[in-house]
Formats: sequence, C-alpha cells, structure tokens
Amino acid sequence: MELQRITTDYHEEQDRLRLTGEDFQHTTTVLWLTQRLLGRMVPHLCHWLEGQLGNAPLADVRQEMAQQQAQAQLEPQVPVRADAQTPGTLVQSVDIQATSSGVVLVFKGAHAQVLASLRLQATPLRQWLAIVHAQFAQAQWPTTVWPAWVQAVQPITTTDLQHRPVLH
Repeated sequence: MELQRITTDYHEEQDRLRLTGEDFQHTTTVLWLTQRLLGRMVPHLCHWLEGQLGNAPLADVRQEMAQQQAQAQLEPQVPVRADAQTPGTLVQSVDIQATSSGVVLVFKGAHAQVLASLRLQATPLRQWLAIVHAQFAQAQWPTTVWPAWVQAVQPITTTDLQHRPVLH
C-alpha cells in the first residue's frame, strides 16, 4: 500500500504517534509509531535533508530557513480518518530508501511484513518532520534527536495541531 495522504497525531493513552494513511483507492491504514522508533528515524531523515543543501558555510542557517519556509507553506487540510473497523498495527521497523529527489519510508510490522510505504520529497518531508517535532513536544518526549536547525524554527502550535495537518 503506497500512502498518498497521511495524518499524524499523538495519543496520550498509547504514548505513541498514530499515522493514519490513505492510498490511491482511498483505502486507509493505521500505523502506530513509538518514541524509540522515531528516535532512530529522525536523525536519518534530517541527515538526508542536510545532504540536499550541502555543507557550505552557514549550512545550519540555510537549513533553518528551508525548514521555516516549508512550515509556512503547510496548510491544514481535512484529516485522513479510519473507521472503527480499521485495525492499527505497531510498526516494528522502517526502511528509509533515499533517492536524489526524496525518501521512501517503508513501514514494516512483525516478521518484516511490509505494511505501507510513503514517498516524500524535501518540502513535504520537512513539513512532516515539523508535525512530528510538535508531537514530540506535546508528548513531552526528549528532543535530543532533533538537530538545532529544527528546534530553532518556531514550532507548530497546539492550535495548529488541532487541525491535524495532512500531507499529499
């Protein structure tokens, strides 16, 4: 299942992020992401973004500006909703396949079963990371996995999160 739209939100009772995704046929899936798994994913995704702008002088400033611009372009949209019968699956691992134009996240469950994939170019990846960063803050999870250029940008507010931004 290749996801085309996603909604990411934090659930306090689960202490996990819920990624609700929809494919081309409007089939939905619910994936649960733990703090531990996200803590491993975030550095790899940020490193890919850093490689896109290079290590030129003022690289952190350029990253911060690119992050700020991506967040400014993020518009709330109708969230992806799963019905009550849609089972949620705990993601055990994520393969990150980097290309020159973006990354593909392949979410895997038990026994390395592929659950779904998500293709993100740089700007949507930055937007999704901004959402995940805001969810880290809401969950009161440690933010040590985030580079300074993400933490320096004005975070998405709780009010923004209530709109549950969706990426296409």
